[in-house]
Amino acid sequence: MQPTPKGLRLHIGLFGRRNVGKSSLLNGLTRQAVSIVSGVAGTTTDPVEKPMELLPIGPVLFIDTAGIDDVGALGKMRVEKARRVLDRTDLGVLVAQADQWGDFEEGLLAELKAREIPTIVVFNKTDLATPTARLLKQLENRETRCVQTVANRGDGLLDLREALIAAAPDEIVNTPAIIGDLVPAGELVVLVVPIDKEAPKGRLILPQVQTIRDLLDNDAYCVVVKGRELRDALHRLNRPPALVVTDSQAFLEVATDTPVEIPLTSFSILFARFKGDLVELVRGALAIDDLKPGDHILIAESCSHHPIADDIGRVKIPRWLTQYVGGKLNFTHVQGHDFPVDAGEFSLVIHCGACVTNRREVLSRILHCRQAGTPITNYGLTIAYSLGIFERALAPFPVALDVYRQAAAARRGLERTVPPSVGPGYDCE
Repeated sequence: MQPTPKGLRLHIGLFGRRNVGKSSLLNGLTRQAVSIVSGVAGTTTDPVEKPMELLPIGPVLFIDTAGIDDVGALGKMRVEKARRVLDRTDLGVLVAQADQWGDFEEGLLAELKAREIPTIVVFNKTDLATPTARLLKQLENRETRCVQTVANRGDGLLDLREALIAAAPDEIVNTPAIIGDLVPAGELVVLVVPIDKEAPKGRLILPQVQTIRDLLDNDAYCVVVKGRELRDALHRLNRPPALVVTDSQAFLEVATDTPVEIPLTSFSILFARFKGDLVELVRGALAIDDLKPGDHILIAESCSHHPIADDIGRVKIPRWLTQYVGGKLNFTHVQGHDFPVDAGEFSLVIHCGACVTNRREVLSRILHCRQAGTPITNYGLTIAYSLGIFERALAPFPVALDVYRQAAAARRGLERTVPPSVGPGYDCE
């Protein structure tokens, strides 16, 4: 029995000044000594994560952060780590002492609200001071729920649990489908799963497993084959499948072996929609035509793994893009939660499928790129675009396909208005 992956858990972040009792709250909620508790300000340094089941929500991930008011050179680094947790927080808990509420708490609450993160204010240590009626009314007028606790005694923790349950975003509690809404109940999907050096021994990778589960949840079924068996598998079926889904690395071979009347896409493109914003990532892929030799590209991977000789992010995608552009490109790689706050130095950001990352973090990264004016796309979309099968890979997603066609037509129109000796080639077909 494997635990629910972090990427599918509701991420609950605890924020506030040092020594307001965030760690005591986490220990009380989980009924375990997860975080070290002491009276010394700044005891918590790096974010502390604790997965658990919070019924009736289900699987959640609590993240205890360092005090965002930390000081000094080391304190500044702790604060930066804590602020990065905001990028992946689905539900925020702002912890404060009633007699300390001020501009710091107001600013933090404003940032949570600006990010559209549902937030609960917890006034802890109410045995020492309680919030005024005026403050409670002000927060109520801003539709902010408040809970009063004495965490080290357990007072108010039941109220906090109830508040967390009530504030949980519906899209997390009722997770959208990965593929089930694309395939009618009772229909068949063929999944093409290469078993190569990067395939984990004795099991499938997470996107493949989650796609299979999603099909079962939506009363569809699947046949799983390796690439070289696809043609024979399709021949044996007494009617065509509703969809073929492939690992993006095998896109070209699978497109060749799959009749054009059968819809085709990849696991990575399914996850571009499931974990991010497919339309925005499709627009980002169009920027591949704007790349020039010497441009800088950021490749972001959610998981940490030891790359092999033909790694998709470090070898294959750089090779395909270099061939497409016709000159050397400069690539920078980041992993895990590392991601530049300002992506403005890059001409393009290419993200992995984000199977181990929650959707909030991917959307935050898309927002950072939009603010920097940097296009962002993902592995599957990049591969399909650079191999010339972009429209076919988007066929199961009519809205995204329409956005691409409109953008491509606009680019062709622009090309016709610019003298060939001056303008770049924008033909996307």
